[in-house]
Parts: sequence; C-alpha cells; structure tokens
Amino acid sequence: QVQLVESGGGSVQAGGSLRLSCAASGRTFSIYCMGWFRQAPGKEREFVAGISRSGNSTEYADSVKGRFTISRDNAKNTVFLQMNTLKPEDTAVYYCAADPTFSVVRVITAPKEYDYWGQGTQVTVSS
Repeated sequence: QVQLVESGGGSVQAGGSLRLSCAASGRTFSIYCMGWFRQAPGKEREFVAGISRSGNSTEYADSVKGRFTISRDNAKNTVFLQMNTLKPEDTAVYYCAADPTFSVVRVITAPKEYDYWGQGTQVTVSS
C-alpha cells in the first residue's frame, strides 16, 4: 500500500511554469513506476508523463513533449512534474499514480495498470 499526495497546482498565465510534486508514503518508493495523468472537464483521464523505478526511463504524451519534465527523488519518496510554456489546453486536474513493477526500466502509460492514485491537484492556465 502507498499513499500519494500531490501539491503545486495553481493558476498561471499562458507561457508560465508550474512544478507539481507527489509525495509517497508507505512501502518502499523505489519499487514503483510513477506516472502523471490529467483530466479536463468532460474528457477522459489521459497520460501525461511516466518514469521508471530507476528514473532512467521516461515517456511523455506528444502534447507535452519538450515542455514538461518528469523526475523522481527516491531518497525523498517524491516524483515531480516540471511544466513549462503552459498552454490553456493544459488546464486539468493532475493526478499522480504509482504501480509496483519488477522491471527497473519499464514505464507504464495506461491508467488502468496503475494501482494507486493521489487525490489530484488543479492546474488552470489562462490565455
């Protein structure tokens, strides 16, 4: 069992930046592949970024490549999402997710494969 708590959301103008954090408690953080997802009103939850257990492998949605960066600090049980050059279409509730994996390099992109979820943090980007 792991508990996830996101922070760092807020309101920003287009072109601005935010850094989301997700703090994990419970079992050993380093056994989890971590992911960030987002859900806008009336839309399905979508994959944003993922990082492997080791932190050496990452994947991004095409819509955020070059603007967002996922990273993790296993010593601090925290995963981050640095979001730059934000656009109004990035407005959504952002969720952190965790899934235990045997592979240290695998990155999971499908939300149904994640076992644990945070409560979400709102990001609003105004034009």
